Amino acid sequence: MQSGLSGGGLHVAIIMDGNGRWAEARGKPRTAGHLAGASAVRRVIEAAPALGIRVLTLYAFSSDNWKRPRPEVSALMRLLERYLRTETASCVEQGVRIDVIGRRDRLPQRAQRAIADAEHTTAAGTTLQLRLAIDYSSRDELVRAAAHGPQSRDELAYWLQSFAGQPVPDVDLVIRTGGEQRLSDFLLWESAYAELYFTPVAWPDFGRDALAEAVAEFARRQRRFGGLAHAVQSAAVAS
Repeated sequence: MQSGLSGGGLHVAIIMDGNGRWAEARGKPRTAGHLAGASAVRRVIEAAPALGIRVLTLYAFSSDNWKRPRPEVSALMRLLERYLRTETASCVEQGVRIDVIGRRDRLPQRAQRAIADAEHTTAAGTTLQLRLAIDYSSRDELVRAAAHGPQSRDELAYWLQSFAGQPVPDVDLVIRTGGEQRLSDFLLWESAYAELYFTPVAWPDFGRDALAEAVAEFARRQRRFGGLAHAVQSAAVAS
């Protein structure tokens, strides 16, 4: 069996779903769910390194999320800015590097400045690379990369990586909370051979134990990458 628990650690990507439904089930406004979701982000970041995770990509705001009601979008932008302003110092202490992928030109200026400040301040972090996907669309990234006229798969991958900043390995494990079972235009290229894990737990209730359960399930799976299990295992031992 080849798991992602190698010397370089796991790349885990999470679709943080269920905030609004979590709030509505409790008779609260959807924005309360997003606020509670920010606490879940903190818990997952703190738990990730001990579980062998070295790169953590969180789907914070998709390009399609602009279609949501304006008050909710505005609240999400304010929450993003506040989160980056208040959590950057903690990330520095924990050795967490923050990188943001996706478009920035459509974000409010205050959010853009908060992103730039957080990336600069945490640039030396080596314990965990935290990638926040904001105004992100995997299809749009693929279209942008294809516009450069790549002649091979490697060239296309090069352009996709150039949009994402700091190089990272392909995704090992995609987790989606909230009960839905789809990728929603998230890291389609990078997740070509990722294991998929869906949980009914809404994002605000997600924490260390839920993350550990997902990683444990990942470790139990056989990853063949199109080959036979024994061949993949032999190659891993030889390397």
